[in-house]
Amino acid sequence: MGRGRLRVYLGSAPGVGKTYAMLAEGGRRAGRGTDVVVGFVETHGRPRTAALLEGLEIVPRTTVSYRGASFTEMDADAVIARRPQVALIDELAHTNVPGSPRTKRWQDIERILDAGIDVVTNVNVQHLESVNDVVEQITGVPQRETVPDEVVRRADQVELVDMAPEALRRRMAHGNIYPPEKIDAALGNYFRAGNLIALRELALLWLADKVDDQLDRYRADHGIAGTWEARERVVVALTGGPEGDTLVRRAARIADRTKGADLLAVHVARSDGLADVSPANLTRQRALVESLGGSYHQVVGANVPDALLDFAGGVNATQLVLGASRRGKLAQLFSPGVGVTTTARSGSIDVHLVTHEEIGQGRRWRALRAAGLPAARRYAGFALAAAGLPLLTVLLVQMRVQVPLAGDILLFQAAVVGVALVGGLYPALFAAIGGSLLLNYFFTPPTGHFTVERPQGLLQLVVFVVVGVTVSTIVDVTARRGREAAGARADAEALSTLAGDILRGEHGAITTRGHPYDALGGILERLRETFTLTTVTLLERDPEAPVTPDSLRDPDCWSIVANTGGEPCTSPDAGEADILVEDGTLSLVLRGRAMPASDRRVLEAFAAQAAVALHHRRLAEQARQVRPLEAAEEMRTALLTIVSRDLRAPLASARAAVEGLRGPDAPPAGERHDDLAATAADSLARLDRLVADLLDMSRLQSGSLGMSPRRVAAEDAVPRAVSGNDRDAVEIRIPEGLPEMVADPALLQRVLANVIANAVRFNPPGVPVLATASALGDRLEIRVIDRGPGIRPAGRHRLFQPLQRLGDRDGETGVDLALARGLAEAMDGDLTPEETPGGGLTMVLTMPTRPRRVARPVREAPAPGGNVSDSALADPLIIDRVAAWRDRIGHGKDRPAPPDGRRHD
Repeated sequence: MGRGRLRVYLGSAPGVGKTYAMLAEGGRRAGRGTDVVVGFVETHGRPRTAALLEGLEIVPRTTVSYRGASFTEMDADAVIARRPQVALIDELAHTNVPGSPRTKRWQDIERILDAGIDVVTNVNVQHLESVNDVVEQITGVPQRETVPDEVVRRADQVELVDMAPEALRRRMAHGNIYPPEKIDAALGNYFRAGNLIALRELALLWLADKVDDQLDRYRADHGIAGTWEARERVVVALTGGPEGDTLVRRAARIADRTKGADLLAVHVARSDGLADVSPANLTRQRALVESLGGSYHQVVGANVPDALLDFAGGVNATQLVLGASRRGKLAQLFSPGVGVTTTARSGSIDVHLVTHEEIGQGRRWRALRAAGLPAARRYAGFALAAAGLPLLTVLLVQMRVQVPLAGDILLFQAAVVGVALVGGLYPALFAAIGGSLLLNYFFTPPTGHFTVERPQGLLQLVVFVVVGVTVSTIVDVTARRGREAAGARADAEALSTLAGDILRGEHGAITTRGHPYDALGGILERLRETFTLTTVTLLERDPEAPVTPDSLRDPDCWSIVANTGGEPCTSPDAGEADILVEDGTLSLVLRGRAMPASDRRVLEAFAAQAAVALHHRRLAEQARQVRPLEAAEEMRTALLTIVSRDLRAPLASARAAVEGLRGPDAPPAGERHDDLAATAADSLARLDRLVADLLDMSRLQSGSLGMSPRRVAAEDAVPRAVSGNDRDAVEIRIPEGLPEMVADPALLQRVLANVIANAVRFNPPGVPVLATASALGDRLEIRVIDRGPGIRPAGRHRLFQPLQRLGDRDGETGVDLALARGLAEAMDGDLTPEETPGGGLTMVLTMPTRPRRVARPVREAPAPGGNVSDSALADPLIIDRVAAWRDRIGHGKDRPAPPDGRRHD
């Protein structure tokens, strides 16, 4: 049994008719004799949609109970047991009610497909995971239900259900989508014309990518290598040279002239690693490509034209942009170059050869010359040839009788090889020519003349020269490649060490004297150590300074961004070498020794990484500056919410009770009178507790929370924390003989009161909350155990985020547990949640039983429930713990949302 086929109707917006299209498709298939059932369809009261259900079999739904209410969901097991040919299932991105076998409906559909049943379903574009944040930014409405893009991309068929924005708004106005009371709000918010146009474009773009994937798979499955011009794609080839900026901008203009054309940049890295590539140029050009809306790619190939054409064919490119050759005229006589070769083999791909300022400047010759042997070895080779060949000649003349001409040639050949090993190509060529002249004059008949008597002697001399030149060239190229490989290995090791330092520093594995790793300083220090420099300075040019040769060297136009080593350099001229990056706005200045040209590539890589690190540092600084403002805004919004919702309830209750006592219909003293007075007292007590919590939250954030730690017994602290209303709902079991805790009594009472009140709130009626304690080493653990609905492990991290509201229960302030943990940590304790065996939640309060050895005064501040005396001492880490907790609550909005809302945070 094979897997079923999936057909998805993709809606550009709610109300475009995707459910209608799905049911119409089901009706057509049923009319052709296909066994079709309705697994789940929601008509939303639309009569035309409901009419399409007539004649189709509907699989009964299953009922799921959640929080005392009953809900209906699709019964996937019943659909599988029915075993139809096709199942119609609405709302692919739907989230099932907690307690269902699977969390998401698309997971139910996957199980049905695995059973061999075809499925027809639908989803709106705003529910796709990849565009969810974009939709929220456009419409201002977050989408809680999403489906992974891969689920829809794997579908066998995806059909777009679309409607013009004006037509959709008319359909909304006629009442064909929402009830009349919701029409005006919908048209003025989500269904604005601009929103609908943007959603429509998102759907078209997403579907275009899906079609591209299908086309690529089809061409790959059928072995189609030619270009199909279904969509314009412009590929620009980058060599890493300075002309790349011109090529990228030219390719972008070509793409812009063709509406909807894609821009792709590709760099072919030579597999032998010998290409003349500038990492700084590639980094800058990659940023330029991405800023123009393109994408950057890198491939490895021994043959550049073949690798380039393979990439262009793989992405179905229609146009290829290349730079005109930088090679000189002499080099072009021996090889046509990458551009000419690629053009000749491009087939149906249009090739643009773009002129630039680097044409004819030469690249390969400079690279080979820079990679040659050092001058000292070349001079030694010339010296060896000048001295060694005459000595060899004198020796062989003395042994003329014993050594024949063939032996003389072999000995001179060995001398040429030796010179090539020492000095490289040019000294070996000098030795080969000089050796041939000496052989001709002293050993080839007639001797004493530069003539050859017999043809055999001439042939021997010619072979000697050819072999000498060939061997010299091979030896020189081998030595050159060996030196280049050694240099490349050293460069790779330096860059690998740099990358490792950056990665480990970003993950916190590297610290400097306890401080976080500074990526920019680490890069400069690694550069200084690698090349044994005395000073490395990163300079930034004043953006308002004129760009002239003099201003680029003027110290007044540059400012020091970072420095390592000795006295910083104040201008690019102050060091032995400088590398310009970021279009000349940054300069990495080196002092200590002259840098050879062969190290330029690695230096440019270090400079590019330093520029990136500088950008990251500035972004982080901006984020740090904005974070307090965000935290303050979040706190202000939450406080307004609490004041408007949570404080209003106890105020209203207290006011109603007081008016009942004072009004003309006030009851006489008695049971009714006492009830109203108790209601007023309870409401005011609740209001007082809310205000106290908010004040303590403010103290924790400002770092002004004062405390007076002393020894406190658990059997005394726990009963005091239980309010009068909760005494019958809490069972206290504190064993005797437990060590005393070190804590501020008033703050400890607040912590326990908040935790116990939270447990009582969610505990089932008639079942008491259990409070117990036990000793563990030098810590005392107090456990508050309830038997409520509990909370999933994935959602526990939000329990202690302040000013959050989870669930739909009234009166939840979102402060109790956040404040409790903050106060506990300020007293060197901890508050953690655990699962209660058998169901429920256990809050574990861990407090120290020994005071800290070192203590210092804390600035005085009135503690909740008491004052701090002048002699009060506190743990020196308390202030750090309060600060850490304050930082944590400032980041609360960045944490992921929990899957359910059992408790407030």
